Amino acid sequence: MFVDQVSVYVKAGDGGNGLVAYRREKYVPLGGPAGGDGGNGGNVVFKVDEGLNTLMDFRYNRHFKAKRGENGMNQNQHGKNANPLIIAVPPGTTVVDEESKEVIADLTTHGQEAVIANGGRGGRGNSRFATPRNPAPEIAENGEPGQERNIKVELKLLADVGLVGFPSVGKSTLLSVVSAAKPKIADYHFTTLAPNLGVVDTADNRSFVMADLPGLIEGAHEGIGLGHQFLRHVERTRVILHVVDMSSFEGRDPYDDFVKINQELEEYDKQLMERPQIIAANKMDMPGAEENLQEFKAKLTDEYPVHSISALTKDGLRDILFEIADTLDKIPKHSNVIEDVDEKVVYRYKKEETPFTITRDSDGAYVLSGTKIEKLFKMTDFAKDEAVQRFSRQIRGMGVDDALRKRGAKDGDTIRIMDFEFEFIE
Repeated sequence: MFVDQVSVYVKAGDGGNGLVAYRREKYVPLGGPAGGDGGNGGNVVFKVDEGLNTLMDFRYNRHFKAKRGENGMNQNQHGKNANPLIIAVPPGTTVVDEESKEVIADLTTHGQEAVIANGGRGGRGNSRFATPRNPAPEIAENGEPGQERNIKVELKLLADVGLVGFPSVGKSTLLSVVSAAKPKIADYHFTTLAPNLGVVDTADNRSFVMADLPGLIEGAHEGIGLGHQFLRHVERTRVILHVVDMSSFEGRDPYDDFVKINQELEEYDKQLMERPQIIAANKMDMPGAEENLQEFKAKLTDEYPVHSISALTKDGLRDILFEIADTLDKIPKHSNVIEDVDEKVVYRYKKEETPFTITRDSDGAYVLSGTKIEKLFKMTDFAKDEAVQRFSRQIRGMGVDDALRKRGAKDGDTIRIMDFEFEFIE
């Protein structure tokens, strides 16, 4: 089964906890704190494997979690950092954050890697908190939580040539004849439900990858028919091979078909019209095809190369394959070249995320939430009194106490952070 789009949950590893420990060696007076730092959590990394051509591995496993870092040890020993969780993906994979819609990575070349979720740093041991005023602290941090996010993974096939055209114009037959691919072929529309890839060898020993893509109909750029599955794949192709049925077997005009398909391509992405396009006038073995071809050429306004072929009888295939190979030789492998122009970099002020928000539950409790305060909460070891006092000082410095008073909090009211509750004390 061909899978080209899937939603996935990824969670990087949490950092290891820091340790509260002291040196107790026989001949070391006043040894002091010796608690080590925790190790860093593992990142979630996507790595391109050119042996893959589908996202099938994500179909049955949509949750990926990296390992957490090792806890700190005594004698100031640092916990071991966790290894990254490396997930293999096919070339042409795009990763998008589902919440922010930000493109996290666009992976195209073999071996290319991208960090999708960052692991948390290890918590600091008590030796990091030693000061002249407090030479033997009872404070250690818990590890920082690893990043977690819901992502959308899309595959856009990396093919040199993309076959486009209405359903049943002979795209699958053409691919099966010029390559070793075995796409499904039948006399009804939308036989091809997923893209098929084939490697084509020309008579002069040149080769390229051709993709047979699901047939287009009007409104494909809006998701009608199989347009939503097809159009993302044509983005990566370097040459578009437009297959047109010259037999008019289904009563459609070949030139109208040609215009409608190009309109759909332009509506989806205007840059697609800048790609080299070769017209394959197919089914020339059928009665009336020659007359239709002459009318088609008369109406054709742009200078597109037109080749008369018959995928069934294999007539004209040698010449059109040479034309495709010659065109590909003129196009660089990565056609989206960034132009070297003088640009002015503008730095804009980005408002800092609100450290906390205050809401009220139905039971009257004040609820503190927010990325910053929740992260601080998770990194605090509430089993140690000094750590609790430090947490109180930190949230007071963030302005939590003043904000609660403004919301009407009084002495003895319940304050809730995640699953933890405490009383508000004036």
